[in-house]
Amino acid sequence: MTAECSLFDVDRLELAFDPKPWAFAQEKRAEIEAYFAELQRQKPAIWNGRILLLHRHAIEAGVFRGAYLETDYASFSAWCAWGLPAAGVSNCFGAAAIVAADNAVLLGVMGAHTANAGHIYFPCGTPEPSDIFDGKVDLGASVARELAEETGCGIGDFAVAPGWTAVRQGNRIVQLQTLRSALPAEALRARMREHLASEDQPELSDIHIVRGPDDYRPSMPDYVIAFLEHHFDRA
Repeated sequence: MTAECSLFDVDRLELAFDPKPWAFAQEKRAEIEAYFAELQRQKPAIWNGRILLLHRHAIEAGVFRGAYLETDYASFSAWCAWGLPAAGVSNCFGAAAIVAADNAVLLGVMGAHTANAGHIYFPCGTPEPSDIFDGKVDLGASVARELAEETGCGIGDFAVAPGWTAVRQGNRIVQLQTLRSALPAEALRARMREHLASEDQPELSDIHIVRGPDDYRPSMPDYVIAFLEHHFDRA
């Protein structure tokens, strides 16, 4: 059964890097290595880098506080493929909710060479050690990096809304930063597609515009639909 999504606004994030061993990665090592070897056989572009997972968190007075551990992408990808079972962590990552001047939302279509080929969601990525600054994990930096890599747009191209919109579904917590553009959706999409065309192997295969429920697709994760419904209801 798929867990329901809960959505709430957050004034700010206070996230620390507090490393500790991840028991799941240690106990399931053989299974993880077998899974990842097959994944790399199917998707040779995927490599085993380092990522961060949230191992504790609390929300109080509009502040989301938490701490991350570091692990390898192979363990993370296996955990995701096996349904994000209870393992003492949450996949808490930042995502760019790009809103055009005409209030449409722009999403990325994942490329065929990626682990989530064909899925449609916000520019985003699991936080990495490069997002750690003075012992703090900066999801704003993660969002800016993924936005530039996937769309070619800089964070300075948008008006950044204050705070975050968090969507929780089971052991996944998506921290959405709303970025508003002065361009209408079609012009913004054209600019992003120019970037995709300039890349040898872009992470995205296309940009999908959402103006309302008619533009929802089965390949959109539940957390994407939850945010879109919230966005259009507020509008």
